[in-house]
Amino acid sequence: MKLAPRDAARYFAKPDPSRAGVLIFGQDAMRVALKRQELIANLIGPGGEEEMRLSRLQAGDLRKDPAMLSDAVKSQGFFPGPRVAFVEDATETSAPVITAALSDWQEGDAQIVVTAGNLKPRGALRKLFESHPNAFAVGIYDDPPTRDEIEADLKRAGITDISPEAMTDLTGLSRELDPGDFRQTMEKLGLYKLGDPSPVIPDDVLAVSPTSTEAGLDDLLHATAEGRSGEIGPVLARLQAQGADPVGLCIAATRHFRALHAASADPGGPSQGINRLRPPVHFKSRDRMVRQAQQWGLTRLEQALEILVDTDLTLRSTQKAPVMALMERTLIRLAMLGGRR
Repeated sequence: MKLAPRDAARYFAKPDPSRAGVLIFGQDAMRVALKRQELIANLIGPGGEEEMRLSRLQAGDLRKDPAMLSDAVKSQGFFPGPRVAFVEDATETSAPVITAALSDWQEGDAQIVVTAGNLKPRGALRKLFESHPNAFAVGIYDDPPTRDEIEADLKRAGITDISPEAMTDLTGLSRELDPGDFRQTMEKLGLYKLGDPSPVIPDDVLAVSPTSTEAGLDDLLHATAEGRSGEIGPVLARLQAQGADPVGLCIAATRHFRALHAASADPGGPSQGINRLRPPVHFKSRDRMVRQAQQWGLTRLEQALEILVDTDLTLRSTQKAPVMALMERTLIRLAMLGGRR
């Protein structure tokens, strides 16, 4: 049977030991591994591996010894409880061995958990699990985690009380980080709040969040918008060494100042305007951008956008001019414009 993402999340949280097997497949190996870890941990419990109720098999080894999987499924250990026969990195060539093990499966045998990469819909392995009456096939895609999945991660980290604002920040963070980093952040948040009965607030999320991979670009944009012209040259040199190009920097600056302009023009004021922006502003930058919009005002922000549009046209049309120097001059000009009272 094929499990939809929502049904799969519920099953991984509370799996049924009487099922014959589960196939977890997807292009992102980290996402697949995290789901597999969750499923197996909830099937056999925290002491299952120490009690030898988990058998790990490499799919490549099954070609040399096809009986390995059936032996692992049928073998009985010294400790009672559900057992798992885990087949890692399966491919279509593994289908005959896994088919034989599933056909011979009986209640009380170890549940067969198989992980694989991206599988074709018509492939033998997917068809085997999707058509089996007592097994599941779960595709793991690059979609950001759902609210249910985030709440499950929070629960595993021991967090049960979280403010709506902090949940919004966590949801945004989950769309920026890869699954492994996001889960580590949840674990850090649990340790950070250990012994603290107060609800999680945005400051707590900020305290445990990893540094953004675009921190250098953020530094440049904030320095420009906050009138700190002396910081622009060193940050720009660092970004240039990392491969940044002037057109991309101009696009990023234009996006930043358009966001400030939209916030400044909002009838409810910059604070409400920032919260209405789509895509949402990263929570780390929200308060700073509110202050920037208040400092600049609508008229000067319109002047800034005119300068950036002119710079963008010049950068795209010139071939010989020192384009990075041109971009630096524009940013310094904007910083001086914003610094005027």
